[in-house]
Amino acid sequence: MPQIKSQIKRVKITAIENERNAAKRSRVKNIVKKYNGAIEAKEIAAAEGLLKEVVGVIESAYLDGVYKRNTASRKISELSKKLSVLKKAQ
Repeated sequence: MPQIKSQIKRVKITAIENERNAAKRSRVKNIVKKYNGAIEAKEIAAAEGLLKEVVGVIESAYLDGVYKRNTASRKISELSKKLSVLKKAQ
């Protein structure tokens, strides 16, 4: 443990930020699982609705610094591609 007052505070703040970022990553993972479930069940209408929500959550995580720009963009692109492939198959 640090002895300096400012470093003690920094350790506490870092722990809080880590918890907050973990919660945001978990939220992204949970909604992506829900979206993938809709894709596997071939529910196009539900998947389209969820895609908007997923994109919003991922962009929010990017703006909060949880994901870098390319990571967020790649995730959104992969999810959008799954929906377009499902639409073409129908």
